[in-house]
Amino acid sequence: MPDVRPFLQIFTAGGTIDKGYRWQENGLDVCDPFVLDSLKLANVQFDYDVTSLLRKDSLEFTAADRDLIHKAVRDCPKPRILLTHGTDTMVETALTLTAIPGKTIVMTGAMVPGRVIESDATFNLGFAISAAMLMPSGVYIAMHGVLFDPTRTRKNRQKGLFEKVETT
Repeated sequence: MPDVRPFLQIFTAGGTIDKGYRWQENGLDVCDPFVLDSLKLANVQFDYDVTSLLRKDSLEFTAADRDLIHKAVRDCPKPRILLTHGTDTMVETALTLTAIPGKTIVMTGAMVPGRVIESDATFNLGFAISAAMLMPSGVYIAMHGVLFDPTRTRKNRQKGLFEKVETT
């Protein structure tokens, strides 16, 4: 019997998870996708492809950027997708993806750049990858060890975390 390894399509869109310090500009800037180095260091035993869709802060996303993400996810032939994204507008993008049937789409990001030692990025990536490999079809936000339904989620900027929104 052939060894069939699971496959994960990974799309990156920038955000804090991909930020790094730029000495020349004396500040943070979106860099190469953090997930590339993270997966290499983790010595993962599944097949994956990483496609960088955008390299920008999610606060700068336009409707055209969200359309680009939606089209890439919709047209991807693989059923399991991880999308790294900036946390400020992650919920907004997630809501546009809920119309895509038959795929497991998990979004994650970081509150602190992945290249910073105290970052939550590596944990969030590992958790999101597990969710993308195991959850049934649907759209999920994986942050802080919790899977969130994007229709009932918000980012609490004061606390620096995502939280469930109670519906009435």
